[in-house]
Amino acid sequence: MDLKFLPSFLLLSAIIHILTITTIASDLCASEPFHFDVTLIPIYSKCSPIKLPNTTDSLFNTVMVMASTDSQRLSYLSSLLAKKRSTFAPVASGQALNIGNYVVRAKLGTPGQLMFMVLDTSNDKAWVPCTGCTGCSAVTFSPKASTTFRSLDCSVPQCSQVRGFSCPGTISDPCSFNHSYAGSSFSATLVQDSLRLGSDVIPNYAFGCVNNVNGSSIPSQGLLGLGRGPVSLFSQVGALYSGVFSYCLPSFRSHFFSGSLKLGPKGQPKRIRTTPLLRNPRRPSLYYVNLTGISVGRVLVRLPSELLSFNPYTGAGTIIDSGTVITRFVGPVYNAIRDEFRKQVRGPFTSLGAFDTCFEKTYETVAPIITFQFSGLDLVLPLENSLIHSSSTSLACLATAASPNNVNSVLNVIANLQQQNLRILFDTVNNKVGIARELCN
Repeated sequence: MDLKFLPSFLLLSAIIHILTITTIASDLCASEPFHFDVTLIPIYSKCSPIKLPNTTDSLFNTVMVMASTDSQRLSYLSSLLAKKRSTFAPVASGQALNIGNYVVRAKLGTPGQLMFMVLDTSNDKAWVPCTGCTGCSAVTFSPKASTTFRSLDCSVPQCSQVRGFSCPGTISDPCSFNHSYAGSSFSATLVQDSLRLGSDVIPNYAFGCVNNVNGSSIPSQGLLGLGRGPVSLFSQVGALYSGVFSYCLPSFRSHFFSGSLKLGPKGQPKRIRTTPLLRNPRRPSLYYVNLTGISVGRVLVRLPSELLSFNPYTGAGTIIDSGTVITRFVGPVYNAIRDEFRKQVRGPFTSLGAFDTCFEKTYETVAPIITFQFSGLDLVLPLENSLIHSSSTSLACLATAASPNNVNSVLNVIANLQQQNLRILFDTVNNKVGIARELCN
């Protein structure tokens, strides 16, 4: 037992009790337990088998010494309670912001300034456009309006944990970094302020204060990083939410904040099928899962196992990602899925943008169901998750595509369109991902 955490009131009760029974027994240290099941001996008494200093002090001084550790005890108890904390924040599609991602409603600073930040499970850092930013949108975060805002210099540990950080001067200089995102780039300063998600306020949250943007694909009101790296939300809050979170993404056609981001184990589905969560030390931010097969209708598509297998050395495998819009497979995998789909629908087919398997909506009734098979879990996609409808033509398209032919061409990505109206649960402590059907439109 750690003596410094023994409750002071318990020790004080024991002292008073032993002093009271002195009229009954002449030997306080006798082995006779006075008919008690358990004899309690205060560690500061002369009967204590544990010899500690200052045992001859007065009762008052002894109690004061014992009470001096209460603050540590309360901190310890608070940490236990923190592990049970839970909250949820509203989530909506990014249609109103003209982006293909989902946004979470958050507040930064004191008093809180409302920001609609992109929900991204493959990024560690959070960032928002700040007042005076060049190339940013009209909605920005004002550091001067927050009483809890402070800049972080190059001496703080978080600075060296941010990719692309720059500290050319002294350690007292502001920590700055450069970052690229979806073909665009920005520069930012590392800062700290309160972050409110749902009913919880997370103090001293480190994020990037964007001051310059090049390109048009940077989220207009910032990004909330839920990846697994050292500066992500869960790395910063420690055991606050027990390493558990989930989200339900509404249909992208929905304009309302009917989806949710749930932080902590409370309120998560009690019955949910899970698959192991894998970790790649070369790409530590990503949530890898073991995709073992894909079925189109009743046909299990024949695929070489090495095209699906997890390989930490090459980065190959499959991830679940909230920031990518449509599911991407490596070329040979996508071609095999597409060819089997076409065989069962029988066309004719045309291309539309990124989609090469589009057909008249009247043929949708014969479109086969697509199933992703993971270790211990089969995900049967509803048609709304496997097909996308053109708003300007009478076409429906298979809502998957081949991965770009670049350095990431070994990676399969299960994207947000395929995740809509599903509860996706991440348990980073027990290393598992759960998926359950949930309507959140």
